[in-house]
Formats: sequence, structure tokens, C-alpha cells
Amino acid sequence: MSNNDQGTLFIVSAPSGAGKSSLLHAALMESQGIQLSVSHTTRTPRNGEEDGLHYNFVTTEAFGAEIEADQFLEYAKVFDNFYGTSELWVRESLRHGNDVILEIDWQGAEQVRKKIPEAVTLFILPPSLPTLRQRLEQRGQDSEEVIARRLEEASIEISHYNEYDYLVINDEFDAAKRDLKSIFQAHRLKTSTQSKRNHVLLEGLL
Repeated sequence: MSNNDQGTLFIVSAPSGAGKSSLLHAALMESQGIQLSVSHTTRTPRNGEEDGLHYNFVTTEAFGAEIEADQFLEYAKVFDNFYGTSELWVRESLRHGNDVILEIDWQGAEQVRKKIPEAVTLFILPPSLPTLRQRLEQRGQDSEEVIARRLEEASIEISHYNEYDYLVINDEFDAAKRDLKSIFQAHRLKTSTQSKRNHVLLEGLL
């Protein structure tokens, strides 16, 4: 981030089925000045998903062209599909004073930290692996084969939890939501953040 950036970049990761998306959307409903980055993806939309709202759905060819043009802050291949974050959109949002959340996996988080080391990172865990399996099954979106694959990938994802600044356990939904909101608010009140956002007020007091 440059010295002119006034927003905070949050990176949130979790294994599939841990409830990351539900928690983030619930927390965002009760927070101001913070927005979720909309990723680009080559996968097909699921029922109820809207282009530009849930994801920017693009072709594999278009995604490849953006990789060649170095347009992504991060990108990764997950379950045979590509996902990526627009670097221009993120940096412009931060420059305008907005906090931004990237909902990405550990591979993407690793890429972003190299470019924006000041990013604040959070990892969301399920209370147990049996609970994670149950949540995946209850979604009713995947076959048993796909669920088994997601659980295998989840073990890899979970092994990277100690690379993150904060750890949230999603056992009881409302408690986990409060934890997320507390982390967002605490970083808004850091002296470094307040100094940039309230420099005129501070100059008038000194």
C-alpha cells in the first residue's frame, strides 16, 4: 500500500464449508465503510448468483488475457476453475478510504502479502472436521465425490492457519460474527489508521 492509501485491506480465508461467506455477508450488513471485493472466476454461476454481484464471471480465454496483462493482485486455480482479484479495483478502493475484504484461499493470501504486506489476515475454522462434512452435505450442492475432494483440500487449507494474524472459530454463528466485526473495528481505531483518516482534525489539535 502506498502512503496515500487510507483504507485497510483484510484477507479472509477458510476451508470450503466453514461458513466464511455467510459470516462475512452478515458482518458487512452491520458494518459501514467496508466492502467485499468481487472476484473474477471462470466457473459457471450457481443458482441465484448474479454476474458483477457475487462474481465477475469470465471465460477461460478472457481470464488468461488478464493474467498476461498482469491485471490480478492474486489468482489461483481451485477445483478446476480460476479465481482472481483485480489489483486496480482494490488499490483504487483503498485510496478512496474504503476498507476492502478479499475472500480468498491461502495461495491467494500468500500472493497478496508479497505485494501488500500491511494487509490484515484472518482465518476462519470450523469447530471440527465432522461438522465441516455435515455443513458441506447440508448445502446440497455437491456429489459425495466432490465433498470428499473438498474435505481433502480443507486439510491442506487448514494447515496454513498459523500464517494469519487472527483466528476465528465458527462454532456459534453470532459469536463468530461478533469476532469478525471486532477485528474490523479494532483496526480502524489503530493510531496509524486514525492519523491518516483524521489528519486535518489532528493538525488542528496540535
